[in-house]
Amino acid sequence: MERVKLGASGLWVSPLCLGTMMFGGRTDEEEAGRILALAASAGINFVDTADVYNDGRSEEI
Repeated sequence: MERVKLGASGLWVSPLCLGTMMFGGRTDEEEAGRILALAASAGINFVDTADVYNDGRSEEI
């Protein structure tokens, strides 16, 4: 997968971002792990998470 520069950070990320808002809620840790592994195998290295997603569970996973 191609990479794009993320602003002035110097980081190169996939143009697709995996959103994790449901991780730790409807998407349990086991399923989230499978999703993350599939995304990584597809070349996705850009993951959106936040401490407000499921009271921080998304970031823990």
